[in-house]
Amino acid sequence: MLQWRLAMPARLAKPVQTYQIKVTLRGSHPPIWRRIQVRSDITLAKLHRILQCVMGWQDSHLHQFVIQDQRYGVPDEDDAGPRETKDERKYKLGDVLPGENSQFMYDYDFGDDWQHVLVIEKILSPQENIHCPLCLAGARACPPEGVGGISGYENFLQAIGDSKQPEHEELLAWVGGAFDPEELDVDQINQKLRSIR
Repeated sequence: MLQWRLAMPARLAKPVQTYQIKVTLRGSHPPIWRRIQVRSDITLAKLHRILQCVMGWQDSHLHQFVIQDQRYGVPDEDDAGPRETKDERKYKLGDVLPGENSQFMYDYDFGDDWQHVLVIEKILSPQENIHCPLCLAGARACPPEGVGGISGYENFLQAIGDSKQPEHEELLAWVGGAFDPEELDVDQINQKLRSIR
C-alpha cells in the first residue's frame, strides 16, 4: 500500500487563467456596468477589493458573493448552519467559479441592497504584456454611497436634475456640488487597480 502511495503523481496545480467578467448593477436603467479581467488565482477577498474599485464604492458596508447557492464573505461568529458564510480569504476564484457564460452575484451594502450580476464572458490564457486586474470598459457613474438603493438613486437623479425640486440644493451639497451620472473614467480606474495587492 505504501509503495502505491509513493507512486501516485503529485496533484498538479491548476494553470492560471484570465477571467473576463461583465459586472452589471441589477435594476439600473440605463445599465451601470463594467467589463474587467482578473486572474483565476486571486481570492474572493481580492475580487471584492477589485469590484469596490471598478464600481466606485467606498467599502464602508458589508458584502457577500453568492456562487452556486453558496455564500462567501467575512464570516460572523453567529453565522452557522446550512447557510453559513464561507471565508472569502480562503477561496480562489478559479476554484469556485463555474465556466464561461455562467453568472454569480456580488451584494454590497445590505441596507441599500446593491446587487451586482457578474457574468463570466470568457476564460483566456494570460497575456504577457497585460496587467490584471484590468477594467476594459464600462458605462455610467457609480451611485453615491448611502443614497438609498436603486429607487433612492432614481429619486436623487430626479432631484439634482430639477432646480424646482425641494431637495435640489441639499442633495447637490451632500454629493459635493455636482454629480454626472454618465461620467466614467476607465483610465483612472486602471490607475487605482494597479495599487491593489
